[in-house]
Amino acid sequence: MPEKVAVLTGASSGFGLLTSVELAKAGFRVIASMRDLEKRERLLQAAASAKVSDRIDVRALDVTQVDAMPEFVDSVIRDYGRIDVLVNNAGFAVGGFAEDIQLGELRLQFETNFFGAVAMTKAVLTVMRQQRSGHIIQISSIGGLQGAVSVSSYSASKHALEGWSESLRLEMNSLGIQVVLVEPGAFDTGVWTSGAVMGQEAKKKTSPNFQRSLRMREVIARIPKANPIAVARTIVAIAQNPHPKLRYPVGRDANMQLAMKRFLPWKWYEKLIANYLGIDQG
Repeated sequence: MPEKVAVLTGASSGFGLLTSVELAKAGFRVIASMRDLEKRERLLQAAASAKVSDRIDVRALDVTQVDAMPEFVDSVIRDYGRIDVLVNNAGFAVGGFAEDIQLGELRLQFETNFFGAVAMTKAVLTVMRQQRSGHIIQISSIGGLQGAVSVSSYSASKHALEGWSESLRLEMNSLGIQVVLVEPGAFDTGVWTSGAVMGQEAKKKTSPNFQRSLRMREVIARIPKANPIAVARTIVAIAQNPHPKLRYPVGRDANMQLAMKRFLPWKWYEKLIANYLGIDQG
């Protein structure tokens, strides 16, 4: 049986780094891509520690450069002959109350989190159609299923990814291509610290939401964040499952938030959130 090949975006840290190593440990040939190859050292060290360096091929790819994706995919096909798994993990978060986020900042959020994933998916569909098989695993978020305070841009991009991927799954099922959404809760990946980008207006003391933003940062800092290896191992299990589900919420907090939104009356839910976050104060 031919060796299975997995392509990942955003593999320099967080879920992408861990998933690259876990997939290699599971026997996949892994093409781990990242925008800046100068950030590959952590991945290379993790691969060496796991004794899978020979199974990971690190390559440069900026998911906002959509014209480069077909050639990137072609190079993988030339070198390995197939693509069995695509993990669209590249992404970041723009923080700030919606009132303060500029349209350009919102567009940049979508360019990476939504259009980057869409373009990469479209680039691999041709080869997966020819194979009559393949897994496309979209790293979404619990924020793709419900809005959250001060992350409207991030949540909007993930909501878009959810809707597009759900439609794509219906279109691709009969072709043997599995489309799956992974929806993590709060995990210790740095997405809300080193990986976060605050909106320019949100950082100014002149913002009408400045004090509320400070309180939100304190709340985010104290929220318990789980070990991200759980997400990486979920992705590997999906990649090995010939008939995966559409959605995989991961994390106790993710499932709890979904249950609260599903079963509580909306007025109760929004009051609970406002009281917990302290945003009912001006």
